[in-house]
Amino acid sequence: MLELLKDTRKHLMTGVSYMIPFVVAGGVLLALSVMLSGQPQAPETGILADIWKIGLGGMTLFVPILGGFIAFSMVDRPGIAPGMIGAYLASQVGAGFLGGIIAGLLAGIVVYYLKKIKVPAIMRSVMPIFIIPLIGTFIVGGLVVWVIGTPIADVMQGLETWLNSMSSASKIILGIILGSMMAFDMGGPVNKVAFFFAVSMIPTNPEIMGAVGVAICTPPLGLALATFLSPKKYTVEERESGKAAVIMGLIGITEGAIPFAAADPLRVIPSIMIGGAAGSATAFLLGAANHAPWGGWIVLPVVEGRISYIIATLIGVIVTALVVNILKKPVQQNIEEGSDDFDELEIDFE
Repeated sequence: MLELLKDTRKHLMTGVSYMIPFVVAGGVLLALSVMLSGQPQAPETGILADIWKIGLGGMTLFVPILGGFIAFSMVDRPGIAPGMIGAYLASQVGAGFLGGIIAGLLAGIVVYYLKKIKVPAIMRSVMPIFIIPLIGTFIVGGLVVWVIGTPIADVMQGLETWLNSMSSASKIILGIILGSMMAFDMGGPVNKVAFFFAVSMIPTNPEIMGAVGVAICTPPLGLALATFLSPKKYTVEERESGKAAVIMGLIGITEGAIPFAAADPLRVIPSIMIGGAAGSATAFLLGAANHAPWGGWIVLPVVEGRISYIIATLIGVIVTALVVNILKKPVQQNIEEGSDDFDELEIDFE
């Protein structure tokens, strides 16, 4: 198994390369539907609501695609079904894209060992198309539903209780906590806990939503800026994703940062958490208040202290870009140090 996992970065990159078109297509369509509606919320009627639904299709599929092609990179076609179904279930139980990565890796490991089972010659032809996908899907799906699901639900409930107890804490501390949570999984369960906590506080303390609204957009905007500042540290596909991330960030779709985080989570996630914390804390200190249950700059018409909100966003974006570029190395150097399959990866990304 160690031999299987030594190329984990390559497996993640393969999953990301297939996932990016879904995030870009889905995310940009979501952003356009909100932008054209002129309201900081999902359109409910007309053609813009239909565009939202189409975009939502892409955003719903990207986690299964990520998990399926991580498994595909590890064990070839028999891993696709267990990886995709496991990742889909992970998103359903609230584990987000991080759960999709775990499900993909689990599927690869499970199928790797299933392929080692000795079977009669008469069964060899049906193993990769019937037996292995069936058993692999059952095992991976069972692990996600019965093992991962309950702990995640318990953790989310605990986080919600903890945030409610922190509502009267120092503004800087609360800003750091909320900004970090919003950035951590970019639309995942931790993000949603912080978001709905802020939404519930809009009638009495809209400054909390102001801080969260800033942190919603700093991950994609910060990573987009990072690709412009240090293009050699990003693949061609990541640089293209950076352009789409600008639109998604401005409209308040944090998921625009996911292609970067999925490809390099150990460097990207801490960077966007630091940037999100900086932006949220600054919004609190400057007194920006957001009266809409949304984020990004599309909410500016209903923000009190618009200049403060913009300044806080820019600080979070700049901090994110600087930190991630300090941590990352040029793409060529990363691949040469971590993998002997540079040529294969180049084919994947072109």
